[in-house]
Amino acid sequence: MEKDTARICKRCVLDETAPELVIGEDGVCNFCKGYDILAATTINRQEAVKKQELNEELAKIKRRGEGKKYDCILGVSGGVDSTYLALKAKEWGLKPLVVHFDNGWNSEQAVKNIENIVNRLDFDLHTYVIDWKKFKDLQLSFVKASVLDLEVPTDQIIFSALYKIAKEHGIKTILSGHNISTESVLPRSWYADKLDYVNMKDIHKKYGTQGISGLPKLSLYHKYYYQQVLCITTVNLLNYVGYNKKKVKEEIISLLDWKDYGGKHYESIYTRFYQSYILPVKFNIDKRKAHLSNLVVSGQMQREEAVKELQSLPYDLETIESEKEYVAKKLSVSVQELNRYISQPNRKHSEFKTENDKGVRFFYFIFRLCVFIPVRILRLLRILETPNNPRFY
Repeated sequence: MEKDTARICKRCVLDETAPELVIGEDGVCNFCKGYDILAATTINRQEAVKKQELNEELAKIKRRGEGKKYDCILGVSGGVDSTYLALKAKEWGLKPLVVHFDNGWNSEQAVKNIENIVNRLDFDLHTYVIDWKKFKDLQLSFVKASVLDLEVPTDQIIFSALYKIAKEHGIKTILSGHNISTESVLPRSWYADKLDYVNMKDIHKKYGTQGISGLPKLSLYHKYYYQQVLCITTVNLLNYVGYNKKKVKEEIISLLDWKDYGGKHYESIYTRFYQSYILPVKFNIDKRKAHLSNLVVSGQMQREEAVKELQSLPYDLETIESEKEYVAKKLSVSVQELNRYISQPNRKHSEFKTENDKGVRFFYFIFRLCVFIPVRILRLLRILETPNNPRFY
């Protein structure tokens, strides 16, 4: 990883390794100013207003799930955000079906943390186990393609599975642990469109060796069907509560015996290796800069503390080789092959087909025009006929 000598924002710790960074005359970057605008209209509003809106959201979730065993779905990874959201869901009197996506990369501590969530909160757990042979080939195709976002297969299939399970159980709400306080500062060039099925499929078509039929899909067709026809919505409830990461950790440790992993999203061995090693070594991206900047601009960490943390390497020199061996073995390649994939020239996701391609968008427009719009109109007519039916809220 190259030594970082780029200009740095004087308020957060983002620097010019993020191409979008613009530092103003006051020394403060555009990401900090963007956060201030977003926070002013969301998390920094009066507590009474946020509480009222939270109560309205909770009432809507319960109304849509009235008479059903579950009124929402909550995906859990064992990480901080989803764990805290599970705790709050219990406090709010929600009836979530807890879903865990097992992609084969769980750390032992993640498994234990998830067990504690469902056992101590008395929630039902649905573990979605993927076809490992197909999923491994899908992940490896992204490594071979030398594209930036190696987490697309996991993230996309997680969302696909959540929608699929929601449909099966007639659930209308998916709870998300995404929150502005810790996840709003992230350069767009540091990740790809997680839900671009066309892009994922094309990368796999060129570099994969196994078929991916049978894996959950979230194509443009599926997204429209789930969101517009079935009216399954995703809500970010953590933006209505004071979200301080340090205090949240203390609470889930105390109440759920949760154990820390040492890094954001490190509950997954693959994510840990990707974020701590592949991103900085191959792409000169240290995601800690974004994660720490979120905490700094939201007042949860002193900038000096973040600067000090960034002085160390994002990976452990003593353990990285053994971790690389583990990842290579898990992907069924040699360490030499993995090193070769990491060292080859980087490629952009846009070099492959995407959902933004004109041909794809035009086909989808015609498809919606002929199929989904009539269905939507019929559904709206049913709303007019039965305005108090909770199914159609």
